[in-house]
Amino acid sequence: MQLSIVSTLYYSEPYLEEFVERICASVEQISSDYELILVNDGSPDDSLHKALSLQQQYARLKIVDLSRNFGHHEAGMTGLDQAQGEYVFLIDSDLEEAPELMLDFWQAMQNDQNVDVIYGVQEQRKGKWLEQFSGYLFYIIFNRLSPVKISTNALTVRLMKKNYVQAITQYQERSLFVGGVMAHAGFNQQAWVVTKKSKDSTSYTFAKRLKLFFTCITSFSTKPLEYLFSLGCGLLLLSILAMLVVGFNYLIFSASISTITAIFLAAGLVIGSVVSCTGLLGLYLAPMVTEIKQRPRTLIKTIFPGVD
Repeated sequence: MQLSIVSTLYYSEPYLEEFVERICASVEQISSDYELILVNDGSPDDSLHKALSLQQQYARLKIVDLSRNFGHHEAGMTGLDQAQGEYVFLIDSDLEEAPELMLDFWQAMQNDQNVDVIYGVQEQRKGKWLEQFSGYLFYIIFNRLSPVKISTNALTVRLMKKNYVQAITQYQERSLFVGGVMAHAGFNQQAWVVTKKSKDSTSYTFAKRLKLFFTCITSFSTKPLEYLFSLGCGLLLLSILAMLVVGFNYLIFSASISTITAIFLAAGLVIGSVVSCTGLLGLYLAPMVTEIKQRPRTLIKTIFPGVD
């Protein structure tokens, strides 16, 4: 198998027929030896039925139906697990990223055989000012806290060689941030500036974005815990220093100690001790939590194989 195209389905029914038509027309300009894998991520609409009807027309269409909605990143990784091609093209099915980009990515990779991955980045982030600002802030915070650096405004769309796909599918963490995993894997990766169309609505609510943000940070950085531990130690040292100063004044100059001063000193000592101990405990537990869970990334209910 020379080429695998992987995409996910979630409220994708309005775009699916055009997507399949355009992506198949593009890939057939490269090779007739390909497969198109669509992973239904528990979509509440008729995306699955639409995909099954298209399977009658497109023999190389393979549909993976998950048992429920696991999330965009988890569904995408499941599709990569199923891919058999020497090259794998990952793209969203909502047509915000043009399916014809595969031709550009393919030509660029053929021109430089040392490149393992070509991925899309937005020159200008789409959406309203709040979405643009929050996205910009996310990349700043993530790259500041994490040893793994990711490109600003990186997109899902990418063309990957088989060895790279095999590498990233070895990552088994359950709190999954695909962008971080793909950057952490290394290899020779090249960014490609693309224009992304904007839909009127998105399935990524504020709550989902906030959850993804915390998943990203906690999966790839322990610096917040390090900062918490440092803060606790700082409070503890300041409290001890203040107590020494007050005690010195009391012993040498017989200066009285007011009740409010004693309360503040005791509170500072207790808070500093609790915060520093909490941070230290978190640093010990953080690497263990995800590995202890060992939950499956997804559960496949049914696979509808295409016709050879």
